[in-house]
Order: sequence, then structure tokens, then C-alpha cells
Amino acid sequence: MYFTKSGPYVYHSIYISKLNTNLNSLFIINFKNYEEISGAKAIKLAKIAEKISKKYKIKIAVAPPQHMLSEIAKSSPFVLAQHLDTSSVGSTTGFLIPEIVKKSKIRGSLINHSEHRISEKEITELVSRLKKLDMISVVCVKDENEAKKYAKLNPDYIAIEPPELIGTGKAVSKEKPEAITKSVIAVKGARNSTKLLCGAGIVSGNDVTKAIQLGAKGILVASGIVKAKNWKYIVEEFALAISKNQKG
Repeated sequence: MYFTKSGPYVYHSIYISKLNTNLNSLFIINFKNYEEISGAKAIKLAKIAEKISKKYKIKIAVAPPQHMLSEIAKSSPFVLAQHLDTSSVGSTTGFLIPEIVKKSKIRGSLINHSEHRISEKEITELVSRLKKLDMISVVCVKDENEAKKYAKLNPDYIAIEPPELIGTGKAVSKEKPEAITKSVIAVKGARNSTKLLCGAGIVSGNDVTKAIQLGAKGILVASGIVKAKNWKYIVEEFALAISKNQKG
């Protein structure tokens, strides 16, 4: 890791800028609130992800529990929030505010995850606010119809995750490949810079390869990694699959 007189966050900014310029794919690990990543274990997984990200020259973002965001950001260059609120800066107790979170070097956020669904109005506002803050927006959708609707907002990413497959170990790329191909068409139809990610049930490198071959530009994974017995092995397996199949 390189440091300058300005401190480690300068390195983080340079590193992320380079990744965003040179590569097209994104690999997100959503820690959720699993027991397996409680306490210092979340930092361990984040460090493993960072090392493998540099090894394979791909973007790997981690989305730790909300209370761990600042701590993880001290040593990991690409941290996303699992959720943000639309409340304003000021006397808004208990809410996670984009403008405040950014000051802790958080790069962006998942929006509308199937386990934390929000209204269309809130999604629209969050995508707009994150764009103004130069933060990354990842809008989660349940099907191609939602992909088509929210791609028009031009978020950085749309993540297709059929809710019935989340956490099942049954990958959408195998169980419902048409959900990916139809969502690819829907996102491209917006004619902007939004890219499609694939989530739900991914547990192997083969699942990742299939998703990329169907047109996804990356993956959003949770239990397939967090609950794995060997984090380094599975993160590397997924990263290698992306590295071999990514374009641009």
C-alpha cells in the first residue's frame, strides 16, 4: 500500500480512479448482518477482498454493516453502504445521510435491496443525490421491468436479483438466465452509462462466468462468500472468473 504526505486516503482515491478508468466490471460483496462478519471479522474479509482486487486488477467493493463503514474505510479503498436514507443533514437522528457518509470516505451505496425496499420517489432522489456527490449508485431490482424503469435514472449500476433466489445457492444465471438477458436489453435500452450486475444465489466461479457471458458487467454476492469456509479461496475464484471474462 502506498502513502503520501497527505495520508492513506490519497492512495485510495488514486487507486479507485485508476480502476474506474481502466476496467468495466464490478464485484460487490454485501456483508449483510451475518454473524460470520461480526466485529473484527468484517475487517479481515475486507482486507482479503482488497488484496485479490489488486492481484486480478478488478474492482471489488465491500458493503459492511452500517456501524462498520468508517472502520472498514480506513483500510479498504472501495466501501459501499448497504442503504442510505433521503433525510437531510442536520437534526435527523438515526438516519444514514449521503452527504455525511461521504465524509467517511464511503464510495456509494446499494439502493432498494430486496431486504430493504424503498419507494420509487426515494430511489429517484438517492440516485440524483449520489450523482451530485460523485458517489456510486447501485439500484437493486427484482425483474426486467424494474430494470427498465430505473435504468432511465442513469444510476451507475442496476443489480438484478430475483428475490426468490437470494440466499438459496441457486444462481440466477442458471435458474433464470432470461432474467439477465432481458435485463441487459432493458438497461441498454436506456441509452446511457448504466451497467448491469447480477446477484442472487451465486456460489461458484461457474455461476459468475455464466452471468458475465449472459451480459452482466459484474456481480453482487452475499452469503455465497460470507458463509463460505475459506474466504480467500472463494473470493479469488469469483475474481478469476470475472478477470477471464470481462471486456473493456
